[in-house]
Order: sequence, then structure tokens, then C-alpha cells
Amino acid sequence: FFFFCRGIFITGSSLVGAAIKAPRIQSKNLISVIFCEAVAIYGVIMAIIMQTKVIETAEGVSPSAYAGYGLFAAGITVGLANLCCGLCVGITGSSCALADAQNPALFVKILIVEIFGSALGLFGVIIGIIMAGKCAYE
Repeated sequence: FFFFCRGIFITGSSLVGAAIKAPRIQSKNLISVIFCEAVAIYGVIMAIIMQTKVIETAEGVSPSAYAGYGLFAAGITVGLANLCCGLCVGITGSSCALADAQNPALFVKILIVEIFGSALGLFGVIIGIIMAGKCAYE
């Protein structure tokens, strides 16, 4: 949670600062903030998927340690991937806003790099879904 907020802070502060020099970049560079919000949505999606895997066991029956550690590992994997993604998107979004204020031709080029950084979080979610799919309390 903290790291995608940090990405929004980095991008937002650079966007506001650069918009003083070039007001035209305000709406165009909001895409960087939206990418940071997508990181939070990845975490919510994974939490919903993992919550469906948890069931109550009968009294006297211990839950599966394999499933518990598997869900824990899936959560850690998605969390670390989103940590990297949030910082990457925040820093790249900041540089995108500053570069766009100087030269409008750079916006699309840096936005492509930002999209690749955002894909890190999506890859983490895919791996987390695969890991959580193998976990079942039986």
C-alpha cells in the first residue's frame, strides 16, 4: 500500500511542479497517476482470490499447512512485485511529466517505458494467481 502511494506522491508532485512551466501537461500526464492506482487494484484482486481459498475446517481438524504457506507466498510475491511496480511507475511518471514539460515529443516515448514498468505488477498478479490456484484446504 505504501509504495503505490509513494509512486502517486512522486508523480503528482512532479506533475504539479512541471505544470507551472507548461500547463498543457496537466491532463495528459494524469495517466501516470492512474497507473499507480492500478497497482492497488492488483492487490485487491489478489486478496479476493486468496479469500475464496480460505475455508473453515471441522472441529479437531487442523488446516493444511501447505495451503497456508502457499497463500502466504502468493501474497508476498504479489506484494513485492507491486512494490517494484509502484516505485518504477512513480519514478518514470515523474520523469515523463518533467520531460513532457520540456519537449512534448518525449511524452509517448517515456509513456511506453512506463507501460513496461506497469507490466511488472501484472506479472506478479499472474504468478500469484497461479500459486494460489494450487492451494486448497482439504
